[in-house]
Amino acid sequence: MKKILYSLAAVLLLVVALAFTKISTMPDGFTTGSPEIKSISSLAFGPDGILFIGDSRNASVVALNTKDVSKAQVKAVDLKNVDQKIAATLGTTSENIVITDMAVNPISGKIYFSVQTTAGDPALLTVDGDKIEAVPLKDVSYSSIVLNSAPSEDKKDRRGQPLRLSSISDLTYSDGKVMVSGLSNEEFSSSFRTIPFPFGNKQDQSSLEIYHAAHGKYETTSPIKTFTTAEIKGKKYLIASYTCTPLVLFPLDELKPGMHVKGRTVAEMGSGNQPLDMITMSKNGKSYLVMANNNRPVFRVNFKNIEDFQGSLTTPVAENFATEGVPFVSMPLTNVLQLDKLDDSRMVMLQRRADGSLDLWSSDKQEWLLQ
Repeated sequence: MKKILYSLAAVLLLVVALAFTKISTMPDGFTTGSPEIKSISSLAFGPDGILFIGDSRNASVVALNTKDVSKAQVKAVDLKNVDQKIAATLGTTSENIVITDMAVNPISGKIYFSVQTTAGDPALLTVDGDKIEAVPLKDVSYSSIVLNSAPSEDKKDRRGQPLRLSSISDLTYSDGKVMVSGLSNEEFSSSFRTIPFPFGNKQDQSSLEIYHAAHGKYETTSPIKTFTTAEIKGKKYLIASYTCTPLVLFPLDELKPGMHVKGRTVAEMGSGNQPLDMITMSKNGKSYLVMANNNRPVFRVNFKNIEDFQGSLTTPVAENFATEGVPFVSMPLTNVLQLDKLDDSRMVMLQRRADGSLDLWSSDKQEWLLQ
């Protein structure tokens, strides 16, 4: 009888220990459940396989614990008609989905895609080689935060589009913080938020102002479309681009709570265009800013040229579609819809080919792209 009791006690202790281990390994502030996600407009990876999901319809950010933390050798990517394959995984056709963002897990090398269906349902998937899988969004480990001062759901812009959809235009994770660009409900509505992670109650929000030389005016209500962060001459900057492609620098140390910050416009890269994605890459000791566009080729900017440009564009450009300021190179890559770093020396692109195929490929065999 004593042996049976000892055995039961040992089993009980083991169950308690396993439960404690499970609890102790859950990130701070996380819970297990099914987050309410109405849309996935932006994706960015943080530490330890945490994927940040920007839900503009809910004006919230969800931190999803993917548990995707197994290191693997990152292989070259070459996948044809990826939209058809993603749609088939979801049990539909490519006409019924829109790919809204792409992010590479820097630990595993898996590529994550966010999708919105024509029925309005968001979905998350992974691409690993030629294998595509749906990522569960129910009964998962997550935490979330609702953005302060977001546009109300019924507020519309001059074209009749809901302003709430621009509450999150892009996001990233850097130095222990989630950084979010978009619109607020304030007078100067172009906003930039920094949110410490793990999430608590703190959100630091600044309003932004730029001089848009292509428009010939100062702007405070246009959201950043895509951004990254970089160190320039020992100082950290937010590097951002907007509709019609001005390139603007904001010192990160000036983006303090409640501050109205004027950016320094260092380039006009051509109007009639919207920037889509922005990353930094390095090759042969040189660092580059690489940016995908909806109506231009992919741009490449040498950071040395940004460092050397000391001025600011404060007068209108001479003519429509003119470029000015920091020089840049138009790469022989068009119709690149999504762009991310595969690793420190390679990038991965989602590109619409001339024959209509939507392909996912990496720059392994295209070393000249960063020469």
